[in-house]
Amino acid sequence: MFTLSILLAIPYGKYIAKVYGGEKTLLDPIFNPIERIFYKISGINPQTEMNWKQQMVALITINMVWFLLGMVVLMNQDNLPLNPDKNPSMSADLAFNTVISFVVNCNLQHYSGESGLSYLGQYWLMFLQFVSAGTGMAAAVVLFRAFRDKSSETLGNFYNTFVKSCTRILLPVSFVIAIILAFEGTPMTFEGKDAITTLQGDSVEVSRGPAAAFVPIKHVGTNGGGFFGVNSAHPFENPSYLSNMVEMVAQLIVPLAMIFAFGYFIRRRKLSWMIFGVMTVGFLMLTIPNINMEMNGNPAIAAMGIDNSLGAMEGKEIRLGAPASGFWSIVTTVISTGSVNSMHDSSMALSGMNELLAMMINAFYGGVGVGILNFFIFIILAVFISGLMVGRTPEFLGKKVEAREMKIAMIIALLHPFLILVGTALAAASPQYTMDSLNNPAFHGLSEMLYEYTSSSANNGSGFEGLGDNTPWWNISTGFVLILSRFLPIIGPVAIAGLLAQKKYVPEGDGTLKTDTATFGLMVFAVIAIVAALAFFPVLALGPIAEYFSLY
Repeated sequence: MFTLSILLAIPYGKYIAKVYGGEKTLLDPIFNPIERIFYKISGINPQTEMNWKQQMVALITINMVWFLLGMVVLMNQDNLPLNPDKNPSMSADLAFNTVISFVVNCNLQHYSGESGLSYLGQYWLMFLQFVSAGTGMAAAVVLFRAFRDKSSETLGNFYNTFVKSCTRILLPVSFVIAIILAFEGTPMTFEGKDAITTLQGDSVEVSRGPAAAFVPIKHVGTNGGGFFGVNSAHPFENPSYLSNMVEMVAQLIVPLAMIFAFGYFIRRRKLSWMIFGVMTVGFLMLTIPNINMEMNGNPAIAAMGIDNSLGAMEGKEIRLGAPASGFWSIVTTVISTGSVNSMHDSSMALSGMNELLAMMINAFYGGVGVGILNFFIFIILAVFISGLMVGRTPEFLGKKVEAREMKIAMIIALLHPFLILVGTALAAASPQYTMDSLNNPAFHGLSEMLYEYTSSSANNGSGFEGLGDNTPWWNISTGFVLILSRFLPIIGPVAIAGLLAQKKYVPEGDGTLKTDTATFGLMVFAVIAIVAALAFFPVLALGPIAEYFSLY
């Protein structure tokens, strides 16, 4: 699955670079007329150039509109159409959390899709899964343009790159995957629950709906929101091993392709391979142990004389198995998709730690668009530190990195651990609001709280679902973490890129620090490891690491 994703991502990245570069593609005859209709209705001129500040104002404004519309839909869905199962409207705090979560590409779900949403609500969230992914990609293109042009005040048009991201990049792939899932058995209907008789003779009602349209974009856009409560562990969302492979490739392909698109767009393919190499080493260091630990099973169960040959199967689907579940658990946390095909709360202790680390680092592949932006912060830090070590002026792609850029980079780098650790500390210090939500005591209970804020800050959305998170405390506190952790880490890197774009281009010379080499890649990896280790090791020692030692 991983190899296939890479083989597909390289040509797809070249296609994405052509789309953003305004070059002709095969899909132009289909989407040019559609896009003209969008611009005619909205009155937007896609040719108007914007600087980085204007792009960020446009980004925040349109996201605010989506948030307000979403609150109206979810808080009034019992009075709106497309609700055959008569599901109730959401409370204000749950609607706030849900809409914010989908607007920011996190999809942290404190509700169960079958009973918590009407089909209209599901469709609004599906719309948000397209546009939130397109927002992240449009922000990344600002970075692309900043380093392609030698010196520039303007960096394209936000609306132009946003619409192209949705129509020409996300939609075609989602359509193909929807067809595959429909043939595999994922329902696509507006009818309500179906009554069936089980093999035991019991009569039960089974939820269905337009899931085949919803599921593809949750993966292609690295959103992760489940149409059904248990996400891709549900046999309607993920019916077979083939659908499991398709969904796995679907969530990998765009984050991988964006790395190669960056290299093609700025005409520095060697740099994109350096970025890909660092990310891949980190990804494999998390993935291989997880697969191994889940396949080896739980020693406490083996000690009871129970057959453990299938691996650690608690919380996993037998049709998928431990290896595919272990692989998925890291893919979904590394690239901030957040969908699950097994319950992470049931993962082995150190598997849970790796899932946490993948989100804490938040720079190995990452979500669509924002993965590149997060990694860019570590590049800036590595450039500055390397320049100090060798006594040279820090430069990246011909632009000097000075104090202003470093201050922004440090603020963004520290924001992520600040939101996670402060959120977890407040939850632990407020037992009157949080202790009743925990399904497990001691070390694992701490991990459940830590995972909730880590998932929120990483815009991931997966959870240690032993946590009963539909309470005002969790809905409101994680809602604010979601807002801060989405827009500041976008604005920061884009601001740095915009500031660097305005500077005079300095041609490379003998004294220039090469940033497309394995040596510099090692430096970037060291910076990532040090930041993650210093920030998160103490709390990991109190949670999953302590739980691991308790097993023995």
